[in-house]
Amino acid sequence: MSDSEQLSSRIHVNPQPSGKIGKSERTRAAILNAAVDFLWTHPFRDMTVNSLMASTGVGRSAFYQYFKDLHELMEILLDTVKGEIMAVTGPWFTGVGDPVVLLRESLDGLVEVCYQQGPILRATTDAATTDERLEKAWAQFIKRFNDGVTTRIEADQAQGLIPDFDARPVAIALNLMDAYTLIEAFGRRPRSKPEQVREALVRIWISTLYGSEWLGNESSNLVRT
Repeated sequence: MSDSEQLSSRIHVNPQPSGKIGKSERTRAAILNAAVDFLWTHPFRDMTVNSLMASTGVGRSAFYQYFKDLHELMEILLDTVKGEIMAVTGPWFTGVGDPVVLLRESLDGLVEVCYQQGPILRATTDAATTDERLEKAWAQFIKRFNDGVTTRIEADQAQGLIPDFDARPVAIALNLMDAYTLIEAFGRRPRSKPEQVREALVRIWISTLYGSEWLGNESSNLVRT
């Protein structure tokens, strides 16, 4: 299966058998998947409604039955990625037990999602420079992560698991590093090897928050309750 096929299969998952999916829903999914395929090989600035619809076999006017413009389409794709990222990073944010193990699990999931969805993230940041609505959606997503990481750091600090420091600037720095690194690594072909990116992020996050002594270990003697 090609990279674009792998990514497309993650965009239009529907629990119903294909025969029960209405024509309207199939058309909308076809347009979204055509956009994903386009972004694997082209920057967002080259996308037009004509170029997008030419690969779907559906008339140009059908696009506007489902999307106001290309920026709205990108916002919908971003929502899909946001949902996946929030799901896979849940262990560190909400889990109990060894925080180093939980952090590794969350970073593994984050790298996997971004390896598959990197072109959407790159296109979103590119499109946000020319669309206020998309810029706001991206900023809100990053803020949500900044808030979540800040809260998690402060909670672990209260349990004596993380040294005492101002949590929010560190959270912001870690998240901005993640965003830039993941988009740069996976936003275009050839993509970087996910194992190398994962190891870099794990090294920085663990050493920054819990201490470099745990870098060589899969687990630690720390316990979050």
